Amino acid sequence: MAPPFKKEEYTERLRQVRAVMSDNNFDVLIIGDPANINWLSGYDAWSFYTPQIMVVDLHRGPFWLGREMDAGAASFTTYLSPEQLVPFPENYVQQKNSHPAQFMAQWLQSMGYDKQSIAYESDVYFLTPAAVEHLRKGLPNSRWKDSELLVNWIRLIKSPAEIALLKQASMIAAEAMHTAFNGVEPGVRQSDLMADVVAAQIRGTPEFGGDMTALHPLVLAGEAAATAHPMWTDATFEKDQTIAFELGGCRKRYNVGLARTVHLGKPSKTLSTTATAVEEGMAAVLNSMKAGVLCCDVHAAWQTVLDQYGLEKKSRIGYSIGVGYSPDWGEHTISFRADDRNVLPENAVVHIILGMWMDGWGMELSETIHVQEGGAQCLTQFPRNVHVKQ
Repeated sequence: MAPPFKKEEYTERLRQVRAVMSDNNFDVLIIGDPANINWLSGYDAWSFYTPQIMVVDLHRGPFWLGREMDAGAASFTTYLSPEQLVPFPENYVQQKNSHPAQFMAQWLQSMGYDKQSIAYESDVYFLTPAAVEHLRKGLPNSRWKDSELLVNWIRLIKSPAEIALLKQASMIAAEAMHTAFNGVEPGVRQSDLMADVVAAQIRGTPEFGGDMTALHPLVLAGEAAATAHPMWTDATFEKDQTIAFELGGCRKRYNVGLARTVHLGKPSKTLSTTATAVEEGMAAVLNSMKAGVLCCDVHAAWQTVLDQYGLEKKSRIGYSIGVGYSPDWGEHTISFRADDRNVLPENAVVHIILGMWMDGWGMELSETIHVQEGGAQCLTQFPRNVHVKQ
């Protein structure tokens, strides 16, 4: 096992982070998002259920701080030297009167980081308020600042090497969707079909295997399709049911999303009309999308089609996507909605998901898209129409 990219790729990412740190007068950056840790170093292990951080300053490191038993993963997933790995001992793990962030604070003190400007990721799932409180108590003379989504925004623009991995993930997504389409039948249990789907996601292709997607694979069947994120059950699929699959693929922690819809039986006029609107809406989105446009203008192209059909979708229609760990594959930066005036940059990769959750039923259509100077390229090649199985 080895890091997914050459060392020079990580060196360039570190340079970009330090440049933004310098622009914001940050001496030190504490990263708690495992996706950002992975992006900056390649570190990959299911270790983020205990506190772990990456520390970046303007001249040294970066440094990984985490549980002692997980430090070994860095030896074959990163280019970090032993001096860049700072493991905390087991007696800090889930103890009532001690916390790993206390160890981390002591190490930060020993590195001379007190009395400096320290920025930290405040809005991530795994850097808890308790951890931040211990860090701040341990460095009381520092100037603490919110780095917000500093690394996430840099991640928005993908390198050629990242695009290559995402294209591989898109092939895995197609395999998973083919498995869903081939296996869905009246009388088949949802859990049995999804077991095959998940196996396909992990099996990948003959050339390369897959990882578990950061977003849980979803099946929206019958009444459950009236909402956005239901989990599968052991109920069976039924005749005349409309079923949406929101699946995707993952390669080396790089995720793509893919959603499609199946109908078991003869489609109703309402389904056919809605599906036509959604397909036309996706075409309008793709025609409007290229580097330099505003996210809100892409949304407006979709909304124009929806208005023509008298339909409504209150939620956003997409977001940037890339490297990710559970519970989410989105990058938490741009969103495609009426009020998002961010400029779409060249080499962003976005997931456009057109979910229509109706009264008692629903459908979905999505594409993961590489934004280019002259337009948009869908990474996965898969028919967009509702797949009808009579």
